[in-house]
Amino acid sequence: MDEVAVVTVFLRHRGDVLLLRRSPKVDSDPGRWAAVTGHVANDDPLDTAYSEIEEETGLRAPEVTLVADAPSVSVDDADRGTRWHVHPFLFDVDTRAISTNWETEEAEWASPTALLRRDTVPELWTTYRRVAPSVVDLTDDTTHGSAHLSVRALEVLRDRAGRLATAEADDIEDARARLVRTAERLLDARPSMAALANRIHRALHASRPDLDPATVEANAHEAIGRAHDAEADAAQNAAALVSDQRVLTLSRSGTVHRALQRGTPEALVVATSHPGGEGIGVAERFAGGAPEVSLIPDTAVPAALAERNIDLVLVGADTVLPSGAVVNKVGTRGAALAARHEDVPVYVACSIDKVSPTPSLPSEAVPRHDVYDGPAPLQVWAPRFDVTPPELVTGGVATERGRHSTDAVASIAEELEQLRDWQ
Repeated sequence: MDEVAVVTVFLRHRGDVLLLRRSPKVDSDPGRWAAVTGHVANDDPLDTAYSEIEEETGLRAPEVTLVADAPSVSVDDADRGTRWHVHPFLFDVDTRAISTNWETEEAEWASPTALLRRDTVPELWTTYRRVAPSVVDLTDDTTHGSAHLSVRALEVLRDRAGRLATAEADDIEDARARLVRTAERLLDARPSMAALANRIHRALHASRPDLDPATVEANAHEAIGRAHDAEADAAQNAAALVSDQRVLTLSRSGTVHRALQRGTPEALVVATSHPGGEGIGVAERFAGGAPEVSLIPDTAVPAALAERNIDLVLVGADTVLPSGAVVNKVGTRGAALAARHEDVPVYVACSIDKVSPTPSLPSEAVPRHDVYDGPAPLQVWAPRFDVTPPELVTGGVATERGRHSTDAVASIAEELEQLRDWQ
């Protein structure tokens, strides 16, 4: 067989991927559904991926962001005498507005599980699975926040349900049992993240009483869109707080980032947020334009609040406990204590799903070497999160439903507790 290297590029937006039906004018697999595809040029699959995205959709950086790649999939095409070495890629995109070329007859944004029910190019689902999110990805990801990871968890649940819904199986009870096991693994992957648990529970609660895989598939995919909407609405409500203000923030929160983009702060002071240093990337993204951006070490947060005329502190949350206490990147509690001393209000921006019905959650620690990698026999205590008491969250919590005092969180927790009875 001829050995031919190609790329297959999945573009993702709000949980959907771009599917392209190949034109009758193409040489291979006309009329079949595919993703962005092309022959590898100059032995560089990644460069080819970027080139093919632009050629077939008109999108280019920074509209596209690489999420994942994987080792190639070998696909034998006996009719053509060709062995395709398919290099899979997954990119996130900011828009669904695309411009296709002559290779595409029809374009559609759809759940990836649609691949299981369509006439596609060979092994397209297998190729997608190489770069799709997994339980292991959720467990190992120490970069993204709980809002991001909760959506990835819903994608894992949806994809598993879709596979079970389309598999040839006589035992529906076995299919349901497999689906429940996947849900349990997702819930165990990041037990400290309430948003992940609430969103999985909501999708399964809506699928009662049968937990039919096709129903779970549909509800999980709908929950992805709802999660994106909730984060956007919470950001919009928080944006009103920062207009013409001097704002201090720390760590990396997608909701806070969008609020700062939509609002018009006068100045932005960002703590580096070690261990991990997520704040550095936040400061870099805002650098060079409005507002004026300063990056400070975490130890300088009290001094900045005392000397830089900060108007407010705005942070995200990994979890909000029923008491109104906020679990967030370590350093949040210290910033809130310093802010109270300087009479600076502290606001939290997050979606309702980050409220936990559970009064306490398991803690997470950063790896020892992130703090100390020397030879001395030191004990290292390095929590990833800390807990800020509700009395320090003086400005309240901005969500998609508006702004709440910490006293109001308990009733939200009771509401979310009811989602767990699917079990």
